[in-house]
Amino acid sequence: MIEKYFSQIRQQLNAVEEKESGPMEACAEAIAKTLEQDGLVHLFGCGHSHLLSLEVYYRAGGLVPIHPILHEPLMLHEGAVRSSELERTNDYAQTFLADEHIQPEDTVIVISTSGRNPVPVDVALHAKKAGAKVAGLTSVAYSSAQPSRHKDGLKLMHVVDIVLDNHAPSGDALLTHPALTAPFASSSTAIGTAMLQAIIARAIEITTDRGNMPPIFASGNADGGDDQNEQWLEKYRDRLGL
Repeated sequence: MIEKYFSQIRQQLNAVEEKESGPMEACAEAIAKTLEQDGLVHLFGCGHSHLLSLEVYYRAGGLVPIHPILHEPLMLHEGAVRSSELERTNDYAQTFLADEHIQPEDTVIVISTSGRNPVPVDVALHAKKAGAKVAGLTSVAYSSAQPSRHKDGLKLMHVVDIVLDNHAPSGDALLTHPALTAPFASSSTAIGTAMLQAIIARAIEITTDRGNMPPIFASGNADGGDDQNEQWLEKYRDRLGL
C-alpha cells in the first residue's frame, strides 16, 4: 500500500502540473500584484483545510505577508464533529468575518476540497465584495459529484475568480482494499501543499524579475536569520498579529 499511495500521489501531482498550470500562474500573478501594492495574502479553510493556511504562514523560505483567517470553532481541536456542523451552517461566516480586514489590493485563497459547504462559499463571497482577488483550492470532480449545502445552491468553484483544482477524487480517498467497503488515504493535503508552495514560488519569481524585493522569511534557526527577518517584522507585525 505504501508504494500504491505514492504512485497515486505522483499521478495526481502530474495531473495538476499538466492541467492546472494556467490557474496556478494566474494565482501567482495575483499574489505578485498584491505584493507590489503592499497587500496581504489571506488563506481560509475549515477542518483539515485550515492546515494548508498554516502551511505557508510564518514559514522559512515563504512570503511574510501571509495571513491565515483562523476561527477556532471551525478547526478540529475544539470538537471535530462540531466544526463540521458549523462549516455546514448557512450565514455562520458572518460571525467572524466582521473582524477580518480584507482590502481590494489583497489576494484571498479559500480552501475546501468538497467545495459544497456554506462557510467557505460565504468567505469567498465576502472577499469578492471587499474587492480582493479570490482563488478557490478545491476538487472539481468532488464538488461536481455532490449537491451544494449553501442556501443559494452555490459551490466554491462557482464564486471564485480562479479555480485551483487539486484533482482529488470524490471523497478525497485514493486507495481501496477488497475486504473494506470504504476507500482510504486522503490526498488533498499533500497535493494542496505542493500547489500552494509552487504558486508562492512563482509569485516570488515574478516579483524578483520585475526588479522588486519579495518579502521572504529567513530561517530563525539559521545564524543571522532573526536579524534578516526583523526588517519585515517591523513592516508587517501589526497587520499580521505577529
